Amino acid sequence: MSERANVLKASLWMTGSIASFTAMAIAGREVSGELDTFEIMTFRSIVGVIVVLICGGMAGTLNQITRRHLGTHFIRNIGHFAGQNLWFYSLPLISLAQVFALEFTAPLWVILLSPLILGERITPVRALAAIFGFIGILIVARPTPETLEFGQLTAALAAIGFAISIMFTSKLTRTETITCVLFYLTTMQAAFGIICAGIDGDIALPSLQATPWLVLIGLAGLMGHFSLTNALSIAPATVVVPFDFARLPLIALIGWLFYNEALELWVGVGALVIFGANYLNIWGATRK
Repeated sequence: MSERANVLKASLWMTGSIASFTAMAIAGREVSGELDTFEIMTFRSIVGVIVVLICGGMAGTLNQITRRHLGTHFIRNIGHFAGQNLWFYSLPLISLAQVFALEFTAPLWVILLSPLILGERITPVRALAAIFGFIGILIVARPTPETLEFGQLTAALAAIGFAISIMFTSKLTRTETITCVLFYLTTMQAAFGIICAGIDGDIALPSLQATPWLVLIGLAGLMGHFSLTNALSIAPATVVVPFDFARLPLIALIGWLFYNEALELWVGVGALVIFGANYLNIWGATRK
């Protein structure tokens, strides 16, 4: 009964995660015509800093913010900043379903990069998962000179940035609390955003119409990661990951209903192959 209760709790957390990341994608597309990605990241991170300080102050966890691993925080946030900017850049260029499908390849990039960054060994199961994941990318993007779009490339590159973030977050969570990780995530990326957005001497201020969307992006980003982390702390990844992939049919339906995006069969097929590759990797890591 306790296992069933944990699965139920994890599913409720994943409902929050799915809703948060879906809302962030919609809000990101809504403001993409007014602000560039660096400006979106700047205001998103400023909202995040305010929320982290308020919630950390109320919970009494601000004293958990340490300076022990600033270098690791820096590399983690460079990867996440690059990935998130490329993700926002891709939103208005290709269908929402394609963006999400290519984003889901991040764990497969972890397989390929972990020997270099974490010193982990690529097992036969991991190698097979990476191959199937690459096949899934080809099915989603179907790259030919006639059909390849720049947004597909940037969405695929975003997954590499997220993979770097995942690996260094894994290292940080061994010694640091979530308040510490989120504090440096928001403050460092606010600084990165201000530098990149202001390098041309012109940072556009959001209009009254864009401001609520930016607040939503900031809140949804934090809540999405918080919900996902809590779900993984309660139930195994083999339970959580299928819930996370439910984002894809949901965002495909939203794209069809509100943005006149076609429901592409091959995007769904490729996404299933990518899901299978991720699940194979998790199964291989946890079957013992």
